[in-house]
Amino acid sequence: MKRADLIHYFSEDLFIPNLKSKTKEDTFAEFANRFVKSKIIRKKNLVLELLKKRETLGSTGIGKGVAIPHGRTTAVLEVKIAFGKSGEGMDFEAVDKKPVHLIFMVMAPPHDENNRYLPILGKLVELLSDSKFRKQLLKVERYDEFVEVFKGGK
Repeated sequence: MKRADLIHYFSEDLFIPNLKSKTKEDTFAEFANRFVKSKIIRKKNLVLELLKKRETLGSTGIGKGVAIPHGRTTAVLEVKIAFGKSGEGMDFEAVDKKPVHLIFMVMAPPHDENNRYLPILGKLVELLSDSKFRKQLLKVERYDEFVEVFKGGK
């Protein structure tokens, strides 16, 4: 999977350049509300329950200011990724104990065609381990800028 391929799983209505949330739980709700508003999911509580349950296995705050909350749920029909940015950062109980600024929420159905869920998560982790990529994402304010970063521009 190429970096630019990931852009197909994002959409402008799931792009939040300035998260209002200050906590992990509030962030989950803010993202879930976007998924509902975009008509991707109908039952917000299913997603919130899934995310909370997933966090009990270990924080999805992977370090270096990044979190990738994720899960499979019958609430979605296809793999979708929401992106949010927190300027001041928030405590996500990240593995490195540092505040999280970049959050990617990945939702997938229980069985997705071509089993893309794990390769998508893997590609995100790989890209986000690059400090230059993270710095570019921290600067984006508009969806078109976000897309450019993934396409390898900027």
